[in-house]
Amino acid sequence: MELNELKQIVEALLVATPEPLTDARFKACLGEQNVEVPLQEVINELQSDYESSDRAFIIKKVANGFQLVTRAEFETYVKGLFSKTGKLRLSQAALETLAIVSYRQPVTRNAIEAIRGVSSDSSLRTLLDRKLLEIRGREDGPGRALLYRTSTEFLQYFGLNTVKDLPKLREVEDILSEDQGELV
Repeated sequence: MELNELKQIVEALLVATPEPLTDARFKACLGEQNVEVPLQEVINELQSDYESSDRAFIIKKVANGFQLVTRAEFETYVKGLFSKTGKLRLSQAALETLAIVSYRQPVTRNAIEAIRGVSSDSSLRTLLDRKLLEIRGREDGPGRALLYRTSTEFLQYFGLNTVKDLPKLREVEDILSEDQGELV
């Protein structure tokens, strides 16, 4: 199969799928066809084409796969397409819980509640229902508490490839202290 044909196939898959296109999904879509060119190489070629033709979108590595995304300078226009009901709204408690799990995963409910100082049952249920968190397994200790971690949907929603792409806590503290300085 020629590179140009592969580029067209990958582009069609990127446009059609709401989830990141992984190497495994790409190979599954090709079925029995033997392809010598790795997905990453095809992606690099497409990305180069998009940059040279000044397209409004790029290919971004997200959740160990690839997604077609709008370039940042068009964000305000794209936001106009979506109603407020299409946005993911989370309570302050759910956001706190999500942040704790993001940085401490895998983590038990008791550990989350020890940090927050209040019950997190409702927040955990909400985050599980919205598929931002998933249950990883059980702790080895007494009671075998459930362990929570962020999901692929979490990575997708926040545009991250892995949780290692989250800002370091020191960076967050610096940003917050800068914001506080501006308020004074």
